Amino acid sequence: MADLSRTGACSVDRGDRDQHGRRPGRPGGGTDGGPAMSPTPTISGHRGLDHEEPLIFELDHPGATGVDLPEPDTLPDRLGGLTRTTSLGLPGLSEPEVVRHYTRLSRQNYHIDGGFYPLGSCTMKHNPRLNERMARLPGFADVHPFQPEETVQGALALMDRLAHWLKTLTGMPAVALSPAAGAQGELCGVLAIRAALADRGELEQRRIVLVAQSAHGTNPATAAACGFTVEAVPADARGRVDRAAFEARLGPDVAAVMLTNPNTCGLFENDIIALSAAVHAAGGYVYMDGANFNALVGRVRAADLGADAMHINLHKTFSTPHGGGGPGAGPTVLSAALAPFAPLPLVLHDETGFHLIEDERAAHAAGLKPFGRLKGYHGQFGVFVRALAYMLSLGIDGLRQASGDAVLNANYLLASLSDTLSASYPGPCMHEALFDDRFLKDTGVSTLDFAKAMIDEGFHPMTMYFPLVVHGALLMEPTETESRETLDQFIATVKGLAQRAQAGDVAFFKAAPTRTPRRRLDETRAARQPVLRWQALV
Repeated sequence: MADLSRTGACSVDRGDRDQHGRRPGRPGGGTDGGPAMSPTPTISGHRGLDHEEPLIFELDHPGATGVDLPEPDTLPDRLGGLTRTTSLGLPGLSEPEVVRHYTRLSRQNYHIDGGFYPLGSCTMKHNPRLNERMARLPGFADVHPFQPEETVQGALALMDRLAHWLKTLTGMPAVALSPAAGAQGELCGVLAIRAALADRGELEQRRIVLVAQSAHGTNPATAAACGFTVEAVPADARGRVDRAAFEARLGPDVAAVMLTNPNTCGLFENDIIALSAAVHAAGGYVYMDGANFNALVGRVRAADLGADAMHINLHKTFSTPHGGGGPGAGPTVLSAALAPFAPLPLVLHDETGFHLIEDERAAHAAGLKPFGRLKGYHGQFGVFVRALAYMLSLGIDGLRQASGDAVLNANYLLASLSDTLSASYPGPCMHEALFDDRFLKDTGVSTLDFAKAMIDEGFHPMTMYFPLVVHGALLMEPTETESRETLDQFIATVKGLAQRAQAGDVAFFKAAPTRTPRRRLDETRAARQPVLRWQALV
């Protein structure tokens, strides 16, 4: 284990190094699928284009700078004797050194333009470059939220057109565009439900929100944040909501139910219409988590399933880059019962043009009862542009084909791997295929070990240990943009690793990954004792 004060990140095994912190020999590619040491270690520690890159603080050398700043004016000291007497601790590098450093680091990133992301419940797919070109058009890229309404008619028209598509695809009469991501979209839906119950005078009576046992963790968190008490609804042997247990729990204290459909096991909740009818008969509302809407677009409308609210991850379903923390967007469609309570701001269209309603008085004058405002400004406008560009370029027939291809690809994985891996539930899946760790029983290899070995094979690992209702879960979502050739290569790799695990090669899996710039993390120690600040060795 390397000295943690030098890594500046967390518990990472960086491999053997010389006195300069460089690694003179690194694992190379063997032909037998196992690790093989390079027969002739390089002097530099590099291996061809694969450079050994130190931390930027380790590259520091005094006096180097990429910018020449003028001397500051002499100003009176207003810091009360707290003037800094030591260095800021920022590294000194020239411009070429900075550019090369970050370019080399970027080459070590796994990214959707370089490889397949089989992450379940995440939908990491190719993003057409046409969308990016549209978002960079000056009239869209340069728009400012404080511009006068008459100068942003084009932007408001785009938001109105996007809202039209979302309402058409879901069958809902209203949509709130402002939520910034899926979790905030959930918050929007549950707050609308809360406002509707308050308007009915039943908020104090209805304090229970039922959440499926396999739900995303944000579902119970959202309900709790809105002041409700969460109760879990169990699943049946098919991986769907247990209908009998669900209906038995309904009563006058239930405010709403939160269901993901398709659910996080990759299965369609085929009792959803009956479940929704039962909730409505009991006086509650149905929130349908739309995280997996990419499996339904153009084929199933949320309104027809009985949903009262559903958020849509534009960055997943309608193709916007969202790795690394954003940007995301989670518009929430609302039924007629919840539409009056949609949050501000609202875009309205009349004979004089498009108008942005931003205060409650104007909303009340229009007969609306907004529960308030979710975020500053008007939503993630750049994501709106990309999503609408995606919709218009594909058309309704293209969107329908995309959702069909997503389901087809997932079932291709399920059918191709079921003879080697252990499928968690019988029958076909929707947009993602779920396996568990029974195929690894008595091998000494865990789901985590298996995923680490995937990295050496050049694939990003599938989602591990989620959903929590399945032991040792491996959740795979191929999305609609992957070719059969890519899926065949992935299938062959997964099968080969499974056979290797079953053959007893435990040491191979425990050592993985061996071909990455950094070795395997002590992940427990990294989580419990993170090193968040770099310190030079004395």
